[in-house]
Amino acid sequence: MNVTELRPGNYFIDEGNLYLVMDILLNKTAMRKMVAKVKAKNMRTGAITELARNSGYDVEKAILSKKKMLYLYDAGDNLVFMDNETYEQIEINKSRLEWEMNFLVSNAEIDILFYEDEILGITLPSSVALQITDCEPAVRGDTVNKATKLATVETGYQLKVPLFIDNGEKILVRTDTGAYDGRA
Repeated sequence: MNVTELRPGNYFIDEGNLYLVMDILLNKTAMRKMVAKVKAKNMRTGAITELARNSGYDVEKAILSKKKMLYLYDAGDNLVFMDNETYEQIEINKSRLEWEMNFLVSNAEIDILFYEDEILGITLPSSVALQITDCEPAVRGDTVNKATKLATVETGYQLKVPLFIDNGEKILVRTDTGAYDGRA
């Protein structure tokens, strides 16, 4: 497919690397060919790069698949997931899932992202319900701004929550920003 046909959310292969299109800018001037500036995320390394290609440049479109799997447990350097249908277990290295580990609890159903037989990572839901294990006591005072306090959830992740939230409560946490999203 031509590089000018790419849109945000498309996956493509260029020079042996698998990319996800985050943004694309098509620039056409009177004297030269159209140039496509593609902001892309390398799906294997996680690095975000900007690629500039002329309009005649072709890339290979990549089709990724998702499979629902159950998160089982932490096995030292890896996290173990199980296919719900075949009971086959796979392991993914922790270093590839540093941010996602903040929102993973046992027996959570997660989408695993595959390209052919290669595991690229996991896709989290937009928000997850987590239980608060440790929370500072509510202190009234500076209420000019939104009054918040620090709380720790069951995965060990810390975030700011409103003053009315107490220990043991379940809250919704956004997985893209890690911010409080409401009560569960």
